[in-house]
Amino acid sequence: MASVSVIETAKRAAGKAAVENHYPKDAKFVGIGSGSTIVYVVEAIKESGVDTSATKYVPTGFQSKQLILSAGLTAVDFDSLPEGTVLDVAFDGADEVDDDLNLIKGGGACLFQEKIVALQAKEFICVADSRKLQSRLLSNWKYIPIEVAPIAAARVLTALREIGSIQPALRLNTDPKQGPLKTDQAFYIIDAPFPTLLTQSDVAAGKGGSGKDGIWEVEALSRAIKQIPGVLDVGIFSGLTGPQARALGGVGGQKPIAAYFGMPDGSVSVRKAAA
Repeated sequence: MASVSVIETAKRAAGKAAVENHYPKDAKFVGIGSGSTIVYVVEAIKESGVDTSATKYVPTGFQSKQLILSAGLTAVDFDSLPEGTVLDVAFDGADEVDDDLNLIKGGGACLFQEKIVALQAKEFICVADSRKLQSRLLSNWKYIPIEVAPIAAARVLTALREIGSIQPALRLNTDPKQGPLKTDQAFYIIDAPFPTLLTQSDVAAGKGGSGKDGIWEVEALSRAIKQIPGVLDVGIFSGLTGPQARALGGVGGQKPIAAYFGMPDGSVSVRKAAA
């Protein structure tokens, strides 16, 4: 097991490389996600020497807003953005990343706001440490976080079991006496374990992925969960990248164009999405 200092050094290296390669010098709006790795993205922005005085930073939740403010940067809430505003870039972490750059997010109980910020950015960049890099989702990370309306939680749990989730459960506060954890939207989080998810190349090779026996392809499972009444959003980030979405007349995508992984030896491994 890598020591804490080695892991933190790796995260810092990944954050620095991501900012060096993707931070626009004349950025007007920048999305800032949550999670331990994003601390080093903000640190790298501050240390880059770029003028941040005219840049507004859009947080994905309470934690990232505090991070922005503590760095002396200007925070603007997503719902305060002028209509039609497109973010120049968004940086965020992940709980797990597969070979196709599909992500699992929401381990920190923030996924809906992370998704809408990514979807409003020209480019979405993922920054993580090497432990998050797996060939398939749900290899090391064991569940899909899902944000649900409290009134529908029991119904959603039933529906998740019906599509193959193995003992989905409401996430509780650290102090269980306080009941279920609540998101920034005052919704609940359900953590839903599934068997390891297939990629589109697995499906092309004839491995199924439509949910039979609980075996799902990433995008198919995301759609199936999103269709359950009461679900606000699902912690699977898949589908189009920002440039792909823009080519089709959209704004941004929930899949990153690149993922930066800090490795135990201090190097940074970069995975780029297929064009």
